Amino acid sequence: MVRIRLRRTGQKGQPSYRIVVADKESPRDGRFLEIVGFYNPRTDPATLSIKEDRVYDWMNRGALPTESVAQLFRTSGTQERFDRLKKGESSIETLLAEVENAKAERVVSSRTRK
Repeated sequence: MVRIRLRRTGQKGQPSYRIVVADKESPRDGRFLEIVGFYNPRTDPATLSIKEDRVYDWMNRGALPTESVAQLFRTSGTQERFDRLKKGESSIETLLAEVENAKAERVVSSRTRK
């Protein structure tokens, strides 16, 4: 079984994580199939970067996210968009354009706060 999970990187006491697709049997920091994102909880706000097209592809193939990754997906809206894709509501291109618009809005709002 294939899982989407976190792989720890960074120095001792300074964790950052890669979101990877890996076999369920491989160790936490061991072999993986593909890197699909990055998560850094130490920044304020936390940095989260996800390759949503690759996540959708793996989830369509049956990969399941772990609880922590599922929480990150819910926070970023990836899970909601995947559920809409599964129901046939819209195409992948439409969902990816929606993601880009949301990123652009966040950049503009963070610049105006400073």
